[in-house]
Amino acid sequence: MKKLLTGLFLSILVLALAACGTDKKEDANSASGDKTDSKENVTLTVGASNTPHAVILDKAKPILAEKGIDLKVETYTDYVLPNQDLESKELDANYFQHIPYLELQIKDNGYDFVNAGGVHIEPIGIYSKKYKSLEELPEGATILLSNSVSDHGRMLSLLEAKGLIKLKDGIDKTAAEIKDIEENPKNFKFDANTAPEMLVQMYENDEGDAVLINSNFAIDNGLNPIKDAISLEDKESPYVNIIAVRAGDESRPEIKTLLEVLTSKEIQDFILEEWKGAVVPVQ
Repeated sequence: MKKLLTGLFLSILVLALAACGTDKKEDANSASGDKTDSKENVTLTVGASNTPHAVILDKAKPILAEKGIDLKVETYTDYVLPNQDLESKELDANYFQHIPYLELQIKDNGYDFVNAGGVHIEPIGIYSKKYKSLEELPEGATILLSNSVSDHGRMLSLLEAKGLIKLKDGIDKTAAEIKDIEENPKNFKFDANTAPEMLVQMYENDEGDAVLINSNFAIDNGLNPIKDAISLEDKESPYVNIIAVRAGDESRPEIKTLLEVLTSKEIQDFILEEWKGAVVPVQ
């Protein structure tokens, strides 16, 4: 009986010592900075045009990772799907559009989106295979515009700023249409039947006498707006490219951090160096 009790006592003692050793090991791991229980990074999925948006986001990835955000970039080649995917919650945000386009999309589709903040401006350029300056454009020249209505006000305002046309007084120039042209001294013909992403091809095929192209499509297709455009929109353009999110998400910490990084000096310097003024960061 004594042997049995002694054996039982020793077994209990061994178990107690083992448990104590385990606790000490766990305490040691904790003290030495074991990160097995550390909080995982948050994944943020952002839809973007290939260039320059996705390129800028890729540059921001390692900075965001250090701040606890794993950035996933989904690229698009059109202007419709990024907003549809944002609404369906396949994306947390998108980065491809300017404010007038966002406002038109909200009006036309009932999206409950908001502008979380601006990042950069892509100046629209006027391109021509036939002529080297705006002054050379002849009487009755054909000017090709995007078929995106939200682009018309911007493009017509650019033509007005360059002295080619005059728009009616008192209108909202961001929403101007071809019918709002009041003066057209050289009787230019305006063709607005081409999708924005196809305008570069129209230019390469020498269609029309001049083509107005958004810089993201120009850059994406190997054009250099600074060198190849015969005239370029001023950098003071109000058409800032923004981060769009579903209403309420603009207050999410990871969205705020995304904007902080994208407007940081490091990213601004990268934009200026990478595109030499063809893409201009928000200051």
